[in-house]
This record gives sequence, C-alpha cells and structure tokens, in this order.
Amino acid sequence: MPDPQTLVAAPPGALRGPAVAGSALALIRAYASTLGHSEGSVARAILEHPAEVPQWSTLELAAAAGTSTATVIRACQRLGFRGFQHLRLELAREGAAAPGSAGDGVDQVFESARAALLVARDAIDRPALAAAADLLAAAGRVVCTANGFSAPPLQDAAMRLTTIGRPVEAPIDILAQQFAAHSLMPGDVCLALSHSGANAHTLSTVRAARKRGASVIALCSYARAPLPDLADITLATGAVGPQHTVDPFFSRLGHSVLLQALIAELSPRLEPADPLDMREVVADALTDSAG
Repeated sequence: MPDPQTLVAAPPGALRGPAVAGSALALIRAYASTLGHSEGSVARAILEHPAEVPQWSTLELAAAAGTSTATVIRACQRLGFRGFQHLRLELAREGAAAPGSAGDGVDQVFESARAALLVARDAIDRPALAAAADLLAAAGRVVCTANGFSAPPLQDAAMRLTTIGRPVEAPIDILAQQFAAHSLMPGDVCLALSHSGANAHTLSTVRAARKRGASVIALCSYARAPLPDLADITLATGAVGPQHTVDPFFSRLGHSVLLQALIAELSPRLEPADPLDMREVVADALTDSAG
C-alpha cells in the first residue's frame, strides 16, 4: 500500500468572501501538511506567529519561514488566499487568536470538525458531483464498497439512498463485496469510498467491477491515488489532520457530508419513494412489544 504522504490532496479553493470566524487559521492548519517543504515552512511560521503576521511585511514572513518572498506568496495562494495581503486581512479580521490560547480540548475538536467541512466544501468538483448523481440515477445496480474506518459512512449512506428510492447493495464482508462486483455488468455502478484511496480490498473490488464493464465512482480524500486512477468519476474532499493517524476521523466527517450532498443531488433525479412507507418502518421499530 502506498505511503499516504505520497498521495496528493485535492487543491484548496479560494476562500469564499469574508472568512467564517476562525476559519483562516483552521484552513491553514488543515492544509499545512499537504504543502512542500518551503511552502510548509511558511504555513508553520503563520501558525507560530498568528498575532504578528497582520503587522508583518512579505519580507518579514519570508525571514521567519527561512524562505523567499515568492514562496510566501505562492504558499498563501496554495492555502486558499489570493495572496499575502489577503491572508493579513483575514487574520486581522478574526482576531488572529494564537493556537491553543483559547478553548479546551472540546473546542479544538469542534474547530477541527469545522475545518474539515470547510476544506471538503471547497475541494468538491461540482460538475463531477452532478455527473455522479446522473450515473447513480441511471444505473441498473449499485454496489457499494468500503472497508475499515471508511465502511461506516458508506453503510449509513447506503441506507439513506434506499429511503430516497435508489436501492443499493452494500455488503460488509470483504469477499462479499468482491463477489458482488464480479456480477456487475455495463450500465451498473460501483460506488467506492476510501480515505487514502489505496485500500487493497477496496481496490480489488473496484478492479473486478471495471473488468465487468461497470462504471466506478470514487470518493476519497486525495485527488491522486490508486482509487481515482481506476474511477470514471472522482470526488475528493482533501485531507485534514495528521496524515499517519490510525483513525482519520475528521476526514471521514467530510466524507459523510459529501455522501449526503451526493444524495441531495441524486434525489430530484429519482421517482420518490413513498414517505409514508418509510415512516411506517421507523414507527414499527419504535412500537412497544405487547409480549
């Protein structure tokens, strides 16, 4: 399996209008690990001196990062700003609170969650999302494949897809996923989710689906990875947090919301399922047993 550090996260988009309070530092933290050595030094310098940067010149930030002014400007653009002056403005606007100076561990968890959602929102390819919805709406069969920590978000989405009238198959067992993929045919779809895009079992299922002529929709954190290389359509959310963490929780949070966005995009393309029938299923599950 490739080292996750060799995988490339989806490039960040520009910040949309005035930054959400606290979002500038959150996005810098999220994207810092995706930058090269020199540009990463700029991101680290910003995070180490957030209160001072709004008063610095480009040359002063370059000196603090041990790099050139051109690298500073390039790093700012890679981080989602129009340039250094835009970065200064956003940091000044949100008060440039020093990392760790406010809030406790709970606040940090929610801040990380917000960063993950902002990164995912700006990374999503909207035309690709619409194309994926078109494929799912027209598919004869849809087989879902995901393993490890990526399995729960896709299992949850599979249930919600069924409630809007798009039945899918979502085997939990690794071999069952591959068996289902081997029975696909042209006009069917394999929907695959993997944080790294390099899970060996998920890749085996996707290769089987491609061999049978089915289309592949890949959802992952990285735009360049083995899974996107096999896919007809790729939806990448970008990566947040440490790249070697065992449980990439905040990236999975982005995946869950992306799946909900895909369901929202798909729903108008389908004949709606009877909501009364769906509510009766839930009501039956909540009924007290007489015996």
